[in-house]
Amino acid sequence: MKITSGILLYCLVLLGVTQLHAQEPPALQEAFAASWSTLDTEPQRSYTGRLWQNTKTDFTYGLRSVGHTYGRPLKWRGKQWLTAGGIALGTVGLFLIEEDVNPYFARQETKVPRLLDRFAFYFGKPQYNYGLTAGIYTVGLLTENPRMRRTGMVLIASATAAGLIQTVSKTVLGRARPSTGVGNSDFDFFNGTPDYHSFPSGHTVLAVVTAHALAKQTRNPWLKGGIYAVGAITPLSRLWTEAHWLSDVGLSVAISVVVVNTVDRFFTERTGSEYQRPERLRAFNWRPIITPGRLGVGASF
Repeated sequence: MKITSGILLYCLVLLGVTQLHAQEPPALQEAFAASWSTLDTEPQRSYTGRLWQNTKTDFTYGLRSVGHTYGRPLKWRGKQWLTAGGIALGTVGLFLIEEDVNPYFARQETKVPRLLDRFAFYFGKPQYNYGLTAGIYTVGLLTENPRMRRTGMVLIASATAAGLIQTVSKTVLGRARPSTGVGNSDFDFFNGTPDYHSFPSGHTVLAVVTAHALAKQTRNPWLKGGIYAVGAITPLSRLWTEAHWLSDVGLSVAISVVVVNTVDRFFTERTGSEYQRPERLRAFNWRPIITPGRLGVGASF
């Protein structure tokens, strides 16, 4: 419970910090500008009415972004196919070396602090990961913070889209985990046992989706580096626990990055004033407070 609460608190504080460094993409600014002139003439909704309207809008866009992600390969051109080919070749390359590399990571397990190991496990576990992403979205919804709402929906939609890909893939392919000791080329299609659910890695998908989506909220290189460093713990843990092969983890990272980029681009190109806070609602400016002995959120008005 302490680890789960810590993960949620970490993501909420981290998201708050990224708000201080974030800037609206130019395309999104243009979309917002077209609707600003009508904001003052719109009828004033109650707080409950705005929550309901925002929730409907957010999940409509979220579902559409998932569908957009699955349909995107039909519109790929040369550059996109080159990227897909590069990912496929990279996965094959990892496949060729992983039987030599994986034992090295397995030998490191005894050197890993238990707290770090537990954090890595829970950060990529579906029920906990969805709990924290839903928490980010809920905070944004209740505080009427459009950027946090948007980030929460990108997280939820990306995790859903990438998560379904990995769930179907590992069920169909039935690849044996390293811990079974049967080698990296043992596939038993549609084997429903956990020992044959190696390819790709679900924990890696969720951890990298979360890290990449949060990192895209800031342009500060140090903050980005810190976010990605935390996001890398879970993928590495899948190697030292012998839960996945190196190619499982590598492909999962690639899937996560591609899906988040696709979903984020959808929200940038297809949405407008839904994620711009009208002037009349900007009563409070929320900011994180991180000082020695203090950790919280402050508001100024």
